[in-house]
Amino acid sequence: MLLARASPAFLPSTSSSPTPSSQSRRQSWRTQRRLSTLSRRSYSTAMGKRLVFVTNNSTKSRKQYGKKFETLGLSVNEEEIFASSFAAAAYLQSIDFPKDKKVYVIGEEGILKELELAGFQYLGGPTDGDKKIELKPGFYMEHDKDVGAVVVGFDRYFNYYKVQYGTLCIRENPGCLFIATNRDAVTHLTDAQEWAGGGSMVGAVLGSTKQEPLVVGKPSTFMMDYLAKKFGITTSQICMVGDRLDTDVLFGQNGGCKTLLVLSGVTSEQMLQSPDNKIQPDFYTNQISDFLTLKTAAV
Repeated sequence: MLLARASPAFLPSTSSSPTPSSQSRRQSWRTQRRLSTLSRRSYSTAMGKRLVFVTNNSTKSRKQYGKKFETLGLSVNEEEIFASSFAAAAYLQSIDFPKDKKVYVIGEEGILKELELAGFQYLGGPTDGDKKIELKPGFYMEHDKDVGAVVVGFDRYFNYYKVQYGTLCIRENPGCLFIATNRDAVTHLTDAQEWAGGGSMVGAVLGSTKQEPLVVGKPSTFMMDYLAKKFGITTSQICMVGDRLDTDVLFGQNGGCKTLLVLSGVTSEQMLQSPDNKIQPDFYTNQISDFLTLKTAAV
């Protein structure tokens, strides 16, 4: 996902070129990404625009995403990457979460690495993926009373042990926070079909605790506010560019900035134009590389 500092005049209006098919959209995630992203980044840099990359994927840390960008031939530093794994740690820092308290993680390595970088103690994560509960008469499950926050993100090692442990912390530890990296209903692990997203893990803990989580990823405003403060800009100077209506576009709208939807990913033009769709971007275009055809215009 991409967040660009831009004026509205820099953005394309409705694209008149043919809408890509679902097959070509899938192809754009793979073969077209490197060329279009390289060109877009060079073009936007030349235009004096700052680009930062915002993702709800919490399985990687900023450093890990930096390495992923390198495989695409891009030089992107950690200060330009904002993953929901980082957002969870940044939120805890913003509220002065006590360093003597611990964080229980239902999620993957990205969250653990960002918590460690921020100086927080944690437990859980992938290491709890193999743990099981053997229910016997009178069995009582112990949990760490020093856990002051439970962070839930996408977790391919999700199990009943984690749900119960997180539930006990939230229910029984006074003031324990329930933080979600995101509530995405589905994710795209393969091109063949949609898969259960991080929202399904969050939903399990919500169901057992009856407590609403504090969401730090898109479409909540935490990351937008964080970025505006970090770079010393207002949201009116920001344009959110992405391929999902319910996360990317809604994130921009909730944050008070312009939005541009690209049709090269999750959302098709048919989905955008559906009478059932209530989320409308300010602009949309077929693909990121359409930026290359733009020229500056006076505001």
